Amino acid sequence: MKQRPEPLPERDAEASLKALAKAFAGLNEPADVRAFLEDLCTPAELEAMADRWRVVPLLLEGVPYRDIHERTLVSVTTIGRVARSLERGAGGYAEAAKRQHPRLISSH
Repeated sequence: MKQRPEPLPERDAEASLKALAKAFAGLNEPADVRAFLEDLCTPAELEAMADRWRVVPLLLEGVPYRDIHERTLVSVTTIGRVARSLERGAGGYAEAAKRQHPRLISSH
């Protein structure tokens, strides 16, 4: 992904991320979120995010990385990154998964 020659000051970057999160939170319908994502992201970014999200329930079910790769064609490296985020990340995957797949979270 393209990087700025100089990063934004931390408070500006934090304010921008907060504004983006607020924009997502303001969208109630999946179709509206999808339209926003399609406007916001490149096709490659959308594919990468969809791949990451697709492996979350499989990881929560305890499916081995190689089996997840064979089922989804998502790279083992990406699967490992998602697994690390589930274990030690900010909690976003777990919160979203709890809403989409509550039985998986209660057993995890």
